[in-house]
Amino acid sequence: MEEQAMLARDLVLRVCAGATEFDPQWIRAGGKVTTPFVVPRDRNLIRAIVAAGRAMGVARLLVCRTRAEFSYEPVTEVPLDTDTLIDLIRGWGPHPTDFLVCVEDFSAAVLVAADELTVAAGPADFVRELVGADIPQARDAFAARARADGGSQLSRAAQLYRCLDPGARHTKTPRGPGPDLAERVARGFGLARRRSPRTVRALRALRGAWGWAMVVVLLAAPLAVPALDAAVPALAATLVLLVQLAWAARSRTVSFADLLRTAAVGAALVWPLAAAESAVLRLLGADAYGVAGYTYVAVPIEELGKLAPLLLFALVAHRRARRLAAVDLLLLAAASGAGLELAERLLTETALGAADLSSDGGILLPGGTTVTAPDGTVLAAFAGHAVTTGLVGAALGLAVVGRRYGGWLWLLPPVALAVAVLDHLNLNAVLAGVALHPATDILHGLLGGGVLTPWLLLLALVCAVAMDYRMIGTAAESTPALPGQPPLAGLRRRAWGRSIAMRVRVPADIAPLFRRVALSWADLPVTLATAASSIAHELMVAVIAARRGPAALCDTWRFLRWRRANAMGEARSAGRAWRRYPAQEELTGNAHDLAARLGLSATGGVTGARSAGVLFAALPVAAGVSAVVGGAEVAAGADGAAYALLAVDRVGTWLGGLDLVGTVWAALALVAVGTLLVSGNGVPYAHPRMREFLRSPGANTGVVLGMLAPGQVGYALVSLIGLALPRRVDRLLVR
Repeated sequence: MEEQAMLARDLVLRVCAGATEFDPQWIRAGGKVTTPFVVPRDRNLIRAIVAAGRAMGVARLLVCRTRAEFSYEPVTEVPLDTDTLIDLIRGWGPHPTDFLVCVEDFSAAVLVAADELTVAAGPADFVRELVGADIPQARDAFAARARADGGSQLSRAAQLYRCLDPGARHTKTPRGPGPDLAERVARGFGLARRRSPRTVRALRALRGAWGWAMVVVLLAAPLAVPALDAAVPALAATLVLLVQLAWAARSRTVSFADLLRTAAVGAALVWPLAAAESAVLRLLGADAYGVAGYTYVAVPIEELGKLAPLLLFALVAHRRARRLAAVDLLLLAAASGAGLELAERLLTETALGAADLSSDGGILLPGGTTVTAPDGTVLAAFAGHAVTTGLVGAALGLAVVGRRYGGWLWLLPPVALAVAVLDHLNLNAVLAGVALHPATDILHGLLGGGVLTPWLLLLALVCAVAMDYRMIGTAAESTPALPGQPPLAGLRRRAWGRSIAMRVRVPADIAPLFRRVALSWADLPVTLATAASSIAHELMVAVIAARRGPAALCDTWRFLRWRRANAMGEARSAGRAWRRYPAQEELTGNAHDLAARLGLSATGGVTGARSAGVLFAALPVAAGVSAVVGGAEVAAGADGAAYALLAVDRVGTWLGGLDLVGTVWAALALVAVGTLLVSGNGVPYAHPRMREFLRSPGANTGVVLGMLAPGQVGYALVSLIGLALPRRVDRLLVR
């Protein structure tokens, strides 16, 4: 903006609804964080405003008076200097007046009333410099002040900026949606841990002993039935894949135990999917080992059936589904696909009595299949059910969670489903000895030919994480602050400065599509910087907690996941009623308790202490595929790959040839795999205390047995590594 090229009325009309109120539509645009507070009009306030502008990476601020009699005064541009801004305000005369301080692209502003009321609105980085790191605490303090004073201006501001619920003056807990089945079960377990600790401790010890017994069964089963030696490698590959995805998905709100339970559901799907394929084949009069079974029947049924756990999740935990992040849908879909991959591989390799030589042995995202000709030519590359279904889940997550960015995101799920179908179709066509229609082959090549699918999944994961953290940042009004000051402040400041400089150069009279693209490009640095800063902050908090022992580390992991879930629920609700779990009071108490245990303060800022104190394609299955009998040569061992019906049929034939002892061992191995997937994989709640071990060795022995269930050994190892960290890790974050 050229110097003094705007009148006060133009700026006020863009931002304000009145002399002392922000425009609600302006606040909703971009998901701004708003916080009113009461503070004297002194130098400290001006310093905080300058610091807020500096946090946005700008070199100057726009200042004007908001009352109607000053509408035709020019807007003043001031540098980020406290004395310059004070001199401007003093030049308006001895009487206090309402004025507005705004950044150049109108993304953040401070409205200072003639009395002590001040309202900050904009990104969380801007507001924190004015009210401190703990924005919810500052809003609660203002609400308490409004109740105590009873003044019309403070009460109206508290309701306008949602510090108080309208009409809820006499209710401490406003009505909201009731709990779903998953929340009732979780609440029941929580009550049992508090009311019957001895019983829960005994059950934990029994669970740990049973888990290790199942590990022994899996290791001993191949000695009795050699064909069962495929169980351990298949289960290990599933665990490795899910660990890789869960670790990379830094914004996830679902637990790793939930992912393994979803994998168990995906594995159980092999039988209903086989039944569905058998029914369709009987209806068509086709052979299960023929071309139609491999291609036209198996592919669409399996690719759509693998998404059934997502629908089941929405039915059983419909309130929880409202709090899912974009990356959560990726993880749940990938877990379902990994379960089906586990079941097909386990049943097929067990029935054939040999490992599938076409399976990839890589470490990164294991479970894929590569079919090669005798001369080494790659005939088909399939990344695995987990990767393809995860790609579809990622596209669904981006479309559902990112609906505020436009309806064009709903093009992603059809494209992702087309990639999954074509990859699976190409593999099954090669295994059936047929060739794809040339048009379908060309389309498959354009979508990566199966080789790019894992990289598409990783790209979608990065986009989902960045989107999640950007949305979580818009819910800072009700999200408890993490202990310590957010790191990478310089990176965020430079990103905001670059974004604002680019946004002010985008003309307002160009085509809306071009303008949205330009603004999205301008916002990209902020999105990446916000995600990087949030990830670094959470990792630093976890590292500091790890040095204080297993209890602090596990409590921190749970708090971080619950905090992200509540922030995502707030961001996705868009003002509609939604259910928090855990409750806001419990989450806030956990935040304060964690800050105290880590020796970090959850507040900061110049005036914060004062304020707080007071995916174009449809499914190309029927039209895009032509089954032409060909002579493609498949590498040795490729017959091991199969679809669900073949896997179930083969294992049924194999079981029919076993004696009683072999059948018992096969059943035990199946129970062992299921047990290790569904039980004992959550973050531990109870931890042994060395100080009390000599006083009550029986109780602590039960705690040790419960904590050392097979699925919890990883948590124990990380906790032991944390105890060896040096004291200087406490300086990773500052108060």
